[in-house]
Amino acid sequence: MKQEYRVRFEPSGRTVFVLPNTTLFEAAARAGIVLQSPCGGRGSCGKCRVRVVQGGCDPSEACVRLLGETETRSGMRLACQARVCNDCVVDVPAASLFESRTRILTEGAESGVDVDPAITRHTVQLPPPVSGDDTSDLRRLEQALGRRVHVHLDVMRGFPERLRSAGFRGAAVLCEDRLIAFEPGETPGECYGVAFDLGTTTIVGGLMDCTGGGEVAVAARMNPQVAHGDDVISRIMQVREDPGALERLQQEAGEALNGLIAELCTQAGISRDRIYEATLAGNTTMQHLFCGISPAALGEVPFPPAYHRALHLQARETGLEIHPNGRLYVFPNIGGFVGGDTVAGILATGLHRAERPSMLVDIGTNGEIVLAHEGRLLATSTAAGPAFEGARIRAGMRATDGAIEKVVLNHSDISYNVIGNTAPAGICGTALIDLAATLLRAGLLDSTGRLLGPDEAPARVPTALKERLHENDGNVDFLIVPAAESGTGEAIYLYQRDVRELQLASGAIRAGILILLRRAGLEPDDLDTVLLAGGFGNFIRRSNARRIGLLPPLPTQRIRFVGNAAGMGAKAALLNRAARATAERIAESAEHVDLSLDPEFQMEFGMAMLFPETD
Repeated sequence: MKQEYRVRFEPSGRTVFVLPNTTLFEAAARAGIVLQSPCGGRGSCGKCRVRVVQGGCDPSEACVRLLGETETRSGMRLACQARVCNDCVVDVPAASLFESRTRILTEGAESGVDVDPAITRHTVQLPPPVSGDDTSDLRRLEQALGRRVHVHLDVMRGFPERLRSAGFRGAAVLCEDRLIAFEPGETPGECYGVAFDLGTTTIVGGLMDCTGGGEVAVAARMNPQVAHGDDVISRIMQVREDPGALERLQQEAGEALNGLIAELCTQAGISRDRIYEATLAGNTTMQHLFCGISPAALGEVPFPPAYHRALHLQARETGLEIHPNGRLYVFPNIGGFVGGDTVAGILATGLHRAERPSMLVDIGTNGEIVLAHEGRLLATSTAAGPAFEGARIRAGMRATDGAIEKVVLNHSDISYNVIGNTAPAGICGTALIDLAATLLRAGLLDSTGRLLGPDEAPARVPTALKERLHENDGNVDFLIVPAAESGTGEAIYLYQRDVRELQLASGAIRAGILILLRRAGLEPDDLDTVLLAGGFGNFIRRSNARRIGLLPPLPTQRIRFVGNAAGMGAKAALLNRAARATAERIAESAEHVDLSLDPEFQMEFGMAMLFPETD
């Protein structure tokens, strides 16, 4: 294994270890920092500029040409062009962050998210009652606010006492026209919300300042429901077969979200009763389960969800532990297996306003695909399976410390990168794609997915690579890490069965892409932009994903990373009321394509499982 370099990004303080020659753009993605890249990494837009404040990262010709010699001497770099050549510290300007803006898919157009949340906090000083003025307490508050409000009964019950104890001064917290809290006296001007991306495998939460619009804290954890099955179908079947399963699954999701809330509050140093609203985006099944709504009907044709429009709930109805009268916004669904996370992703990326053929691909346990063309949105979901998450891969693991996350061919042998700069314990999905692409290019893996034996390897294959091919019970396996170098004391292999799992996952995504294109009368080359979303999609190497057929055969500059689009959409809905109305329109107008009912899907899927013959 080659030496790895330590890269720390400021002001977040996030640190990663990467192989030499890794671009700063990729290193930032590995640290969970998504940079703008409207030019697709060609070094022509200048939107991904960062400053190297310490250590080694030489400027490329494109850096000097676009930024100028003065700027490059001061440490400024184009992240997509500059490559790591030593340990370094990198400052990331806010303007370079993708999440600082919502991108509209028209040439050169960008739009920020205006801070206009449903939750507002108003400090008021009311005139006390005097002789001859019997105006009610609530009416006095409405006069001070300049509007009529609806009131929770438990707020009303203590309102007179709190009002008088503080000399008729306090803070009214509203959710649109509903009074959800009155805090007497001089109270801290804290007003927070939390945005959740509830994934099948991973849950991410972001604590947002509803006054200024900034993200205060972020946290993630595994969805505990994976213990009941690593895909939504297994959880749906549990609910259909076990009367107590729905309650258990809902409880587990609730405990996970409440755990994230506690973690976010600790990070930010605030009390959870200062969180007044939450937004939640997840696939249709996950949203049903969290709300305690049975998804049983999703287990049979025609797979109808229980609801389509957004749900506006009291948070305590779901057990969410924020302010006792806090509110919860659950995203609308498009169809049976295309849910609120897809709506949130469309909202965040502005795909619904695309002027040229564009596609959003969210790669995870469930692969959601949306095609925008001539004002239409075609949306589908395909069961990619958990291979990209490291599941069903014999040495597979999620992208945590000890996971091999990148594999490259270094002249005569492979090199790899390990998360956490520690001894490798397994391989995660990004490295699985890298390795398959590397073996295809080397001629050690054929288009059917068969690993070739040492005697079948082309003459041009380096000896070191041939020596990694081991025959075992009639199959050939590829040695990645010898036992002596492994963190577990056991050798790490790519097994023939692992390749088959990758083919299933990749083929499902590819077939879904091709069917949507066919519905719109398009060819892959007609796509102007492909947006890769999701925690996994943000880290894959585009050329390698293209080599195995996961992505269409397009120039890499047309394929762009957009990070956790579902999470960004959930934040947009938290911070802007108009974004919710837009989400509703997206869900209503999108055309749901059910692949299970498409007569061409099985044939397309079978063909898509074959790896392309060439790059």
